[in-house]
Amino acid sequence: MIEIRFHGRGGQGAVTSAEIIALAAIEEEKYAQGFPSFGPERRGAPVAAFARVDEKPIRLRSKIYHPDVVVVLDSTLLKILDPSQGLKPGGLLIINTNKSIEQLKAELGYQMKMATVDADLIAREELGLPITNTTMLGALVRGTGIVQLDSMIPPLKARFGRGAERNERALRRAFQETVMSA
Repeated sequence: MIEIRFHGRGGQGAVTSAEIIALAAIEEEKYAQGFPSFGPERRGAPVAAFARVDEKPIRLRSKIYHPDVVVVLDSTLLKILDPSQGLKPGGLLIINTNKSIEQLKAELGYQMKMATVDADLIAREELGLPITNTTMLGALVRGTGIVQLDSMIPPLKARFGRGAERNERALRRAFQETVMSA
């Protein structure tokens, strides 16, 4: 089973990201869950969402405390939380940033596998909005291979309707532009 924790701010699409990756996994006949962690969230406040994907039925119904992958939709969150907390050994941290992996490791002291993508830039150029959820999903697929990129398209179309084409462009571009640590 692969467990993913998403960190974002209210309105950035962390919950939507968890739902879309789960639907894409189901598209591939895998088992999946996508769910939020609710509290007193409001637009702009830190939020968390979670997803699980497996080849067999998933019986767990709890929040994810020790994820295999952490996706950070907003790098300003790095100032107020440690997204690597609970990350399993060998886990992957994916961050929306225009900084290099080397810069982040030096600034934050991270030693785990990392992937970065400038999702803000891609979202503004492809969507016209600074909403990074589908962009970060492209980075997630690139970093993990959790699903095939084309399996993301039906859930995008269902979720975004006429806006799905722009979201697909953002997804595919992020997939190509994601930088992975060695």
